[in-house]
Amino acid sequence: MRLRLPSVMFGLAALAGLGVGGGAVLAQIEGQARGVTPIDSGGAYEVTGVSVDVAGKTAEAARLGGWRIAQRKAWAVLAQRLGRGGVGASDGLLDSLVSGIVVENEQIGPNRYVARLGVLFDRVRAAGVLGVSAYADRSPPMLVLPLQVSGGTPQMFEARTPWQQAWARFRTGNSSIDYIRPSGTGSDPLLLNAGQIGRRSRGWWRTILDQYGASDILIPVVHLYRQWPGGPVIGLFEARHGPDNALIDTVTLRVGSTDAINQLLDTGVARLDGIYQRALASGMLHPDATLNPPPKPEETVIDDTSPGEEPISGLDAVIGSTGAGIAVTLQYDAPSASAVANAESLIRSIPGVVRAGTTSLALGGVSLMAVTYDGDPEQLRRALEQRGLQVSGSGTTLRIRRAAQVPAPALPSDNAITG
Repeated sequence: MRLRLPSVMFGLAALAGLGVGGGAVLAQIEGQARGVTPIDSGGAYEVTGVSVDVAGKTAEAARLGGWRIAQRKAWAVLAQRLGRGGVGASDGLLDSLVSGIVVENEQIGPNRYVARLGVLFDRVRAAGVLGVSAYADRSPPMLVLPLQVSGGTPQMFEARTPWQQAWARFRTGNSSIDYIRPSGTGSDPLLLNAGQIGRRSRGWWRTILDQYGASDILIPVVHLYRQWPGGPVIGLFEARHGPDNALIDTVTLRVGSTDAINQLLDTGVARLDGIYQRALASGMLHPDATLNPPPKPEETVIDDTSPGEEPISGLDAVIGSTGAGIAVTLQYDAPSASAVANAESLIRSIPGVVRAGTTSLALGGVSLMAVTYDGDPEQLRRALEQRGLQVSGSGTTLRIRRAAQVPAPALPSDNAITG
């Protein structure tokens, strides 16, 4: 039903008179109880369960010594996992490669430190030292839509749910799936709600994927069944995929009380990640061909070459024939709003860039920029490298970082006596 403008204005005026006007409308998409920012968006390598038992002169010395030993042990495990066993690294190099220490369990005494730790390694730097590709073994970027069904009510990003929080806590560095996890803020509750997975329109799904810089959809579902208040909780987890909500596999887990529901959901996330990885390895997890944009109608080519005139070939022909450009997704670090503006300004200054704009903003993490480039992606890669950026990835999905600044050599003192 189409409403006329006077009717709409009258309805808004009536709401304002009841005191539930603009504030109620804003409350539908705003609020502190919505959205969870994912951790570890950079996809660091993670080695967990590293046990240390170190003695020291003081508690702090023992703790630092334990962390250093954990780095060495974790590096050996990571090198073995990536098929580069035997590649060593000095403590100074490890200090530059480690991006974080996760304390799983620790006991600190006056002169002793006993702990079980996890070690996070910067993915690009560690891969460079080991001589492997940082992203060659990962899937295309996949948009995660975590759906929770509890008490018969399905929820996705309409409100903050424990299932969304579990996916935000999950560290994706060791997974072969390149997850794109929305934070649930801004327009996410309007675009990504429980009703979205029931839509079959490929045009609408293409718009969603372009908005978040993804190539495919993953729909992890959990059905929570509480036996009685405070009692056991059963979780039925479903790994679903694609715009048709196809079921891949299921797993059922149980905990003895509602106090352990976070442990239940964390374990469920890990199990579903394993299912998705196996599906990727077997070839089941491939993007739906109907999600690709429809092909453009072929135009009739008229040969206007005069007799004796050579036709245009090579790069000139490519430049002359393009105009619409290709879509490239750039992943970049966004520590602040000014960094986002600077990154967009830098990309727009590159010749051949038709348009560039951030589609998924994650301040303090990794944001996504949609770029339309009139040329080959390799030309864009070279242009980015010429501007001092480190570029990884391949095809139309690239990851850019600021190159490390090399300190200037120290100048000799100017107080030497000459003559």
